[in-house]
Amino acid sequence: MTVFRSHYIGKCSPVHFFWGSFDLAVTRFSGRRAPEHPGGVPNMADWVTREAYSHEVSSCGFWFGGGSTEALFYAYAYPTPRGFKDYPIQPQSAFYSPELQEFVLPYEAVRQADDPDTAVLQFLQSTYEAGANLGDWERAALEDTPVVRK
Repeated sequence: MTVFRSHYIGKCSPVHFFWGSFDLAVTRFSGRRAPEHPGGVPNMADWVTREAYSHEVSSCGFWFGGGSTEALFYAYAYPTPRGFKDYPIQPQSAFYSPELQEFVLPYEAVRQADDPDTAVLQFLQSTYEAGANLGDWERAALEDTPVVRK
């Protein structure tokens, strides 16, 4: 995630443990305000959600899993642009989860990949591109060199 973050010159969070669900996360910001979030996120006050999503974001991370859900990498955009869930992403083992309303890459698929680092970078970059391209982000002003995919 640090390598992925390093190619972004716009506003970006550090790679950090997210307090809400104890996942490792990084968020890129477009620089534009977002529509007010409707709230309703389980275990999070609506005022927190509205503040957290006051600007357009592309966020990704790693969640350790819990209950019946196994560990996974995830990525989403807010606001979710039209066509986001159908955007082609990599690697092949990644997919859009209607239940979670985000892209996921199972940890097990990364663990078994020939090159796990490349698999994760492909996922992070391609899901960012889904949100940024469909959301008309000013990518030339926000990015240094894009992450090279193998």
